[in-house]
Amino acid sequence: MTMDGNQMPAAAAAMTARYGAGAEPKAGPWNETLAVLMSHRSVRGFRTDAPPEGTLETLVAAAQSAATSSNLQTWSVVAVDRPEVRKEIAAIAGNQKHIEVCPIFLVFLADTSRNGRLAQEAGVELAGLPYLESFLVSSIDAALAAQNTVVAAESLGLANVYIGAVRNDVTRVAELLGLPPGAAPVFGLCIGYPLPGREGEVKPRLPQDAILHRETYDAADSGHRAAYDPRMEEFSRRQEMAGSTWSQRVIARLGTFKALHGREKLKEKIIGLGFPLR
Repeated sequence: MTMDGNQMPAAAAAMTARYGAGAEPKAGPWNETLAVLMSHRSVRGFRTDAPPEGTLETLVAAAQSAATSSNLQTWSVVAVDRPEVRKEIAAIAGNQKHIEVCPIFLVFLADTSRNGRLAQEAGVELAGLPYLESFLVSSIDAALAAQNTVVAAESLGLANVYIGAVRNDVTRVAELLGLPPGAAPVFGLCIGYPLPGREGEVKPRLPQDAILHRETYDAADSGHRAAYDPRMEEFSRRQEMAGSTWSQRVIARLGTFKALHGREKLKEKIIGLGFPLR
């Protein structure tokens, strides 16, 4: 779809919001789907009122419409409603209280257990199942499904935020959700209507030239971080977050074992959940 004169301002404004004034690429074809994608932001304040009946099932249908490697469908999702379970998961995730408040809380799983049960019933061995490739494929399947869920939710006016911190203790989360061997939590997802004043703001991303490589990878920084860091620092101040640059955040997040919050032991825990990772 090409842009008409009415769409051009909206497309340009969306690019500016995502990249910052002076850093935005030229907007090309435009439609409402692109507008939803470009307006994504994380929201951590939710109203408690539930979306209309059937919303969860519609979101899962959208999730199941995502691509899945070889149609193996090696993912699952658990909708968690019990307050006591949500409270413990919130504590595991660093006391993220929105997990307890949001009307829909989902935990997406890398799940090879279903295919394992299929093989057991058929009396065959799946020789490829114990390998790292199978866990990687199932994690990718879960991520693709979750992103479809996010886009579908945002198209309905619902806000969301991913909860990667469920990986702080995948063993305990698996116990809370009653997961079989071969199923592991990958991340959570809060969904609901945002609280007034907590709708959030589109977070600026790295310049496209830092991400988009043509023909071969260009490792030269070319001033990308120097241009991006001040935009990210200003965004953080507007959102009343710690006013640090993107570079400082990367170093803080990956610079110490403490910042991993227990995830430095993730490989051993994933193996313990039934993924040999050969």
